[in-house]
Amino acid sequence: MLTDTDWQLIEALFQRKEFKKNELILEDGKVCKHFYYLESGLIRFFYNVDGDDITKTFTIAPYCFTSKTSFRKQSASNEGIQALVQTTVWQVSYANFKKLETLNAWNIFIRKLLNEVQEFSDSLHLEMKTMTAEDRYIKITQTYPDEIIGKIPLKHLSTFLGVAPQSLSRIRKRLQ
Repeated sequence: MLTDTDWQLIEALFQRKEFKKNELILEDGKVCKHFYYLESGLIRFFYNVDGDDITKTFTIAPYCFTSKTSFRKQSASNEGIQALVQTTVWQVSYANFKKLETLNAWNIFIRKLLNEVQEFSDSLHLEMKTMTAEDRYIKITQTYPDEIIGKIPLKHLSTFLGVAPQSLSRIRKRLQ
């Protein structure tokens, strides 16, 4: 259970930060120095593979995120994180995150969050192996509100689905 004292520490260690549309929250190859709570906005995780920008996933508020391995190991990230719209986050530094780990309630929260992230990753991996790009597009349009889908550039949506932008255009036209 989260006590008032625990909450006061958590609140004191997080800082509010704004990111502009298309601003990088984390550049690939840089060390992720923060754990974030997404208050508002839309972000994407992406890889740069041989100069090609490939979207891993999108996240909408409210949610917690970081570049998990880079943050945990304080090593160079193999992914980037970008705000696709004006975005507000609350961030805690690695050093302050370590302070939070002294709180039992925080550790329970992080364990639950990691389980949720793992379940999402497993589900996404299965979808990539078993669903067509069209089926995945239908699912994403059912998962995210229209106003969110409309804010995702087609080039990012197409790399997330694993198809060329032209193929995504054909899928969208066929489904209208």
